[in-house]
Amino acid sequence: MRAIPMLFHLASPLWFHLALVRGVNDSMRSQMIRIALLSAVALGLAPFASRGADTNLALVASGTPDLLVAKARAAALAIQRHSWEQGVLSVAFLEQGDDPMVVQMARASLIYQSKDGVPAASGGAPSDPLMAGEAVWRAAQITGDPALGQAVTNMLNYTLKLAPRADDGTIFHTAQAVWSDSFHTSPPFLAAAGHYDEAILQIEGHRKRLWDPDKKLLSHIWDERGQRFQDKKFWGGGQGWAAAGITRVIRALPQNRAADKAKLAGYLRELIDGCLAHQRPSGLFNNVVDDPASFEETDLAQMLAYSIYESVRGGWLPRDYLAAADRMRAAARSKVDADGFVQGVCGAPSFTKPGISAEGQAFFLMMEASAAKLGPRPAP
Repeated sequence: MRAIPMLFHLASPLWFHLALVRGVNDSMRSQMIRIALLSAVALGLAPFASRGADTNLALVASGTPDLLVAKARAAALAIQRHSWEQGVLSVAFLEQGDDPMVVQMARASLIYQSKDGVPAASGGAPSDPLMAGEAVWRAAQITGDPALGQAVTNMLNYTLKLAPRADDGTIFHTAQAVWSDSFHTSPPFLAAAGHYDEAILQIEGHRKRLWDPDKKLLSHIWDERGQRFQDKKFWGGGQGWAAAGITRVIRALPQNRAADKAKLAGYLRELIDGCLAHQRPSGLFNNVVDDPASFEETDLAQMLAYSIYESVRGGWLPRDYLAAADRMRAAARSKVDADGFVQGVCGAPSFTKPGISAEGQAFFLMMEASAAKLGPRPAP
């Protein structure tokens, strides 16, 4: 009997690898993925295995595994990553309910640490490693690993005490600048760890500087020292980071913080509405949301779809928004190439032209995980 799991263990990666090879027809690929998923489910290794194996069993039993998600996941693991990219990919696995992968990503993040002991400190801005905060916190809870527990302590100490910040407590993304990206760094981590007031303070501080009430969009970068915008443009990626970050904070707040949930939900809905006013016929958005001359990109659509799906599921956004999210999701899925890379995102490393990126892969997985949690719905 011991030989059977071993055969599954050996067969699963082989079948999965073969299934992703170019030139394999869809019927054969589906069967290969089906065998790989059966093997992984048998071992408890498949996505969602730790908190939702029934999802995989139902998927396999139906004979219709989602090949795009499988390919995008494999491509995400293959791509090179900096600090924030390691963090957001960890969040994607957290959203998928894949605790074993969350633990692996968290432990791998311990390789590169800052002088203050903050993990995932490999490139990027000083606050970027905080993007991994919730995943490291969750991994420490799951494992009881003292090294992960110390990493969480170090991250909280940095976030609450050491991180450079403005007079009102708003954490700088880099130097003395506040970026829209940072809605997705410290606030979700602080909320997950129970520091609700500080998480809300960070959202308020960033919004106060970056929000344009007429456009209902966020500018990208505020220079605190010069008291002026360093980049006033309404960058699509920044809207997406903010929408997802606020969504995760709302979700983490306990029921006795109903007033705070409602306030943040109002901020989120305003932002989503501001973006939807500029949605293109394709379902996607321009890189600078209100500038039709800027290139069309995939990131914002994925993050807004994720935020809408989670918000509808959480009850703080009406179901009317699902149609727009479904259009975004269909457009994003059409961008996944034969190797599993989501094309047309604001591309690494310069983020000035369309391409691929680790965060684009993570956003796709987050969107798909959230869509799945809503229950059976027609695939785009």
